[in-house]
Formats: sequence, structure tokens, C-alpha cells
Amino acid sequence: MKKMALYFENLDDKTVRCLLCPHRCVLKDGNVGICGVRKNEKGLLMTLNYGEISSIAMDPIEKKPLFHFNPGDVILSVGTFGCNMKCGFCQNWEISQEKPFTRKVSPEQLVQIAKDRGSKGIAYTYNEPMIWFEFVLDTSRIAAREGLYNVLVTNGLIEEEPLELLLQSIHAMNIDLKGFNDDFYREIVGRKDTVMKTIEKAYKAGIHVEVTTLLIPTKNDSMEELEEEFKWLASLDKDVPLHLSRYFPNYKYTIPPTPLKTLLEAYTLAKKYLNYVYLGNVWDEKYESTVCPECGSLVIRRKGYDVDPAGLDEEGRCKKCGHQIVKIYRY
Repeated sequence: MKKMALYFENLDDKTVRCLLCPHRCVLKDGNVGICGVRKNEKGLLMTLNYGEISSIAMDPIEKKPLFHFNPGDVILSVGTFGCNMKCGFCQNWEISQEKPFTRKVSPEQLVQIAKDRGSKGIAYTYNEPMIWFEFVLDTSRIAAREGLYNVLVTNGLIEEEPLELLLQSIHAMNIDLKGFNDDFYREIVGRKDTVMKTIEKAYKAGIHVEVTTLLIPTKNDSMEELEEEFKWLASLDKDVPLHLSRYFPNYKYTIPPTPLKTLLEAYTLAKKYLNYVYLGNVWDEKYESTVCPECGSLVIRRKGYDVDPAGLDEEGRCKKCGHQIVKIYRY
């Protein structure tokens, strides 16, 4: 479904510049941006994916992953197609880099689907939600008015002005920090500084923020670089949850999987700076469960998507010492 895009400016001869993300694509009539979903049509920037849904499912919120926001919830999760980065290891490349089959759904219909399925919120995920900007903005506003929370699972590649507008109706985010290496970000057509600003801006706006870094051998697994990442996150807040995920070959990448030794070394290093560190794609409850940083009590036991928050009270605090562990959203 086509709709005129927000955040663009007209140049000469029906040329436009998109202002949504730092690529700031300059598009002549008929051209499409790096994301594949924003097209210049006779001097107007049109979004090609408004209301186009490629994937929809009820997922555990831990799958996003969000470990410190409404633990145990099952949330309606939706995605479209397109992405403003070009990761050769993308696990969802069929929808991020290709045009899949989609169904058309309005914002009102999607909110009603969430309510009909008993979901407390909507997660915009699977591909990159920032390039679904207009639809996510419209839907999240309606969802928030209806008492649902909104979750973004994003690469964080967006300009500050549209981000500020979108954050007004967002409650939680998992943001991919794909490394602390500018060269690697250039390889995947991204910008580290922009992603860092997104993390910082979302956190300071009161959004619940968790961060994921996929460790890829020879690309972003230098312990020196990772330590700089961990220090930076801790300077923001040592309670920001960090998910260090194991890479497996996918799409264009044939590099062997991340050695467990590398993950464990990174985990130990991260724990020097951050209170909540988890290992993804490892399936070991020791590295998935949450321990209270104040008293050492096991507050949430996780094994895959089997979640037992027996150590938390109704407000998300440690039952033993009262330390705030998770954020509980209530309308």
C-alpha cells in the first residue's frame, strides 16, 4: 500500500532527499532508496510498505529479546519488508532484502487483532521497523490509546527528529549494537554513531532499552572493542540489559559459528561493567536467568522460553531485598 512518506525535502527537477535515516538518499523520479521501500514518484516520496505485513505471530516477549520488560508475556509480533542496512549475515533476509508475499492491514485492524488475541502489546520486528515508520507511528499511537504497549526491535539507524516523534508512543526497545567498530558498520551500510545516539536518546526518554550484539568471528569479536562497548553502556546505566548472541552462518556469510569460548570470555568481561548480561543462541539457563545484583537471589529462571519469575513481586522487584529488577507495564 502506498502512502506519502514523512521526512523528505524537494530538490531540483522532481528530485527528493529522504530525511528518515542518516543515508539521506537523494532520489530522482522513479528511484527507490537503500531501504527498498521509499520511492520518488513525480517529486513526492512515497512509502511502498504502509500496512503491508509479511509476518505475524504471537511470540514470547523474551524472543525479541526483552528480559526485563513484562517477563512471560506473549506479544503480537509483526513485520513488513525492507531494511536500511545490508547485513550479509541477516537471518531474516527473505523479508529484509527481498519482496515477500504480504497482506494488507490497517492500523486499526492490527490493534484489533492484538486485542482479539489477548496480547498486551504489539512488537514491530522481524525486518527493520524504522523504515516502516509511517505505519508504526500510526499503529503505535492507536495501540497506546487502547492501553497496549509498543515494542521496537531495531537496528537503531534513524535520524533524531523522526526518532523523537516515534518515541512518544513506544514503551520498550531492543536495539542492535552490531559492534563497536566503524569499519564493520561501513561494511554493513550502517553508522555506529547514529545507533549509539538512538540508544542514548531512547534511554533518556524513559523508554525501556535492552541491547543485543551478535558476536561474529573476525568481524566484531575483539575483546578490546567489546570492552569499549561495555564501558560505554555502563556509562549510560549499568542496569541496561545486554544480550550477547552466538552467530551461525546465514545468507551470504559462511564464517563458522562463534566459539563458545569467545562468548564466555565476552560474558565474563561484560559482567565487570554491567549487572544484566545474557548469552543468546546458547540455551543454557545459567546464562539466560536473572540474578538480583543487590542480594544475589535468583529472581527469574529461564530455560529457552520457559520463564519462571518466582523471585519477583508484582511490581517487578526482588522479593528478598526489594531491588527493582524489571519494568512492568500497566495501562
